[in-house]
Amino acid sequence: MSEPTTPPVVDTARLKPLTIVPVWLATLVAAVLIVLLAPADDPFTWLSLSLGGAIVLTFVLQLAVSQKDGLVSRTMLSLCGSLVILAVATLAVVLVR
Repeated sequence: MSEPTTPPVVDTARLKPLTIVPVWLATLVAAVLIVLLAPADDPFTWLSLSLGGAIVLTFVLQLAVSQKDGLVSRTMLSLCGSLVILAVATLAVVLVR
């Protein structure tokens, strides 16, 4: 009888920076642009839309990786980091305007 084959082991620690850092960078760029360029009457609308974009980008990257091990931790790290970045941007908007 032949031995059952096991799927190759993927190093999930290697996947974390590849799927988290791009979302954080995109969120940071969006936050800076919103703080600097958004009209004075609706920066909060744009900040909330950028969080929606971060959510979509997170899931696109997670689907592109197609690795189920560590999916929840990678997704949560990505989205929590984006939320912190946008919270700081919101604080900057409140203090500046």
